[in-house]
Amino acid sequence: MKLREVGEDKLLDQILPRLPLGKTVVAGAGDDCAVIEIFAGRNFLVLKTDCIVEGVHFLSGADPVDVGWKAMMRPLSDFAATSALPHFALITLIASKQTEVEWVRKLYRGLRRAAKRFDVSIVGGETSSSPGLIVISVSVAGFVEKDRWVSRRGGKVGDDLFVTGQLGGAIKQKHLRFIPRIAESRWLTKHFSIQAMMDLSDGLGIDLPRLARASKVGFKIEMENLPLAPGAKIGDAISEGEDYELLFAISPSQSKRLQRAWKRKFSKLPLTRIGQLRQTSNPPEDGFAAANIKDQTLPGGYVHFQQPS
Repeated sequence: MKLREVGEDKLLDQILPRLPLGKTVVAGAGDDCAVIEIFAGRNFLVLKTDCIVEGVHFLSGADPVDVGWKAMMRPLSDFAATSALPHFALITLIASKQTEVEWVRKLYRGLRRAAKRFDVSIVGGETSSSPGLIVISVSVAGFVEKDRWVSRRGGKVGDDLFVTGQLGGAIKQKHLRFIPRIAESRWLTKHFSIQAMMDLSDGLGIDLPRLARASKVGFKIEMENLPLAPGAKIGDAISEGEDYELLFAISPSQSKRLQRAWKRKFSKLPLTRIGQLRQTSNPPEDGFAAANIKDQTLPGGYVHFQQPS
């Protein structure tokens, strides 16, 4: 059996349960970030690694400054999903010996700019040669208060679902110049009880079912309420991926207060209620289940190993 026959999530379902976890691990693989309790009564340690691959996450002609920015911001978007603050980063660059030195210099300019935006120190990493495509991997460490950590797993039946910003913006290169919603996430967990949260990197059609499955619930989406980026269509919003917006669940008793307070705090950034978590006897798999969406012609989202080359 080949990877293309199973896809990313089913592959991980076979691998993750076998990984060793110590008693200090609060959240391991399968959530947006790993969360570790180092000292009792202290903040949790938060860890995340992410990579971008030439031809998958950026094209060979992309501005290397933008590539560096994206490489750093991808793991920081997962920190936003956890409501954590990043502090340190390690950079691994894998490139062929034919790569231009100036390209690498510009790449690191983008990495530095992105790190500086969130006061992240780049403390080391690794370089390696490769006969193939360029790969940049960024590992980030930081902290989150115990009473403000959020995972994908806490959603409850009846919770309202919200997304920040607009969806489908990758078609206009948003995926190279986005800003992780760390400030918004920190504000949310300071003022409200957020039940479950994740960032939208593979598309709503993949990521929402992941949140629902982790929370052991179903969901219902109000398609007409999806906040579309200029020029985007509903299919883009669901399946384009790389929006890097927050998707979160909150008790409906807090929804109206949240919407009023959000408009005062983040007047230029939309916050949209797109649906609700529902009871289900069979938590949804990847993609939209028949009980959850009317239009079955829409694709689910980006699935690694199953996308055309």
